[in-house]
Amino acid sequence: MATFWTARAQDGTAYNYLNIPTSSHAYALGGVNISVVDDDINLYEQNPALLGPEVDMQAGVGYMRYLGSSNFMSARFAKEAGEHAAWSAGITYFGYGSMRGMDQTGAETGSFNVSDIAFSGMYSHDFNDRLRGGINMKFLYSNYEQYNAFAIAADLGINYYNPDKDLSLSAVVKNLGGQVKRFEDHYDRLPWDVQLGYSQSLKGGPFRLSITAHGLTKWHLPYYKLKDSNDTHSELVKEDKFMSNLFRHLIFGLDYAPSDKFYVALGYNHKTKTDMATFARNFISGFSMGAGLKSSKFRVGVAMAQPHTGGFTFMVNLSTNIYEF
Repeated sequence: MATFWTARAQDGTAYNYLNIPTSSHAYALGGVNISVVDDDINLYEQNPALLGPEVDMQAGVGYMRYLGSSNFMSARFAKEAGEHAAWSAGITYFGYGSMRGMDQTGAETGSFNVSDIAFSGMYSHDFNDRLRGGINMKFLYSNYEQYNAFAIAADLGINYYNPDKDLSLSAVVKNLGGQVKRFEDHYDRLPWDVQLGYSQSLKGGPFRLSITAHGLTKWHLPYYKLKDSNDTHSELVKEDKFMSNLFRHLIFGLDYAPSDKFYVALGYNHKTKTDMATFARNFISGFSMGAGLKSSKFRVGVAMAQPHTGGFTFMVNLSTNIYEF
């Protein structure tokens, strides 16, 4: 069990699963994107201020095959709340498969399942024609063998959108809150974060550029790399320069959308790339890709990335507007 705690509580928290997107579009754009304006209900968990009455009666589901035997599933529904507001409810299940339990002597005590469940309630409101704010309340339940915990978190977001220039600017504070019920006497903090986002269509073509700044609660994000990149047994050296820290805070995404019914997305996350710098077989770590297709009744999105040397991850989203039936 101690080994499990070490693996789950990277950076001092068992709630790092909150940093994994449930949107295939966001996943394709580098894993975090708080500024893309689109009528896709699965995207709004990135920023509650992206939610609006334009997605009235939209429902969506998502599935991700993550590392090892981990599987993530989500479901969401949105409804307008008047001409200038909307609300949404959702649930996300994170299952990590079966694990072996051990006592303090190392003797096996049998297998057990590990899971996290996040219930969410979201609300947004237009301040004017171009400015919108939103809040997302999350109720988090964790069940690890005989241990369980409960926490409450909130995301606060704001978005400015200029349709004439297709310019979107966003700011989000994520995962404010804490544990209500702890794992015995062990306290796990929530991975709170401040994020800024920019998205804009490029002139003269169907391309949209996104730049997202994340991890802004901490400037220094050092990492270790091989002194000799051609030798996996080479000495590790610490990298903590200004430009290194700057780019580890930035995620770049590019959409190609020749129409509102189809897109192809590419992303680059420099932090993910450099985190894997000491591992072999990390050829495309940091890069992500995906695509989306919209029909008269359904919208489907897929994405793929290699966040770890453990292999590739694949995500799929499906959404529809109930009014279409």
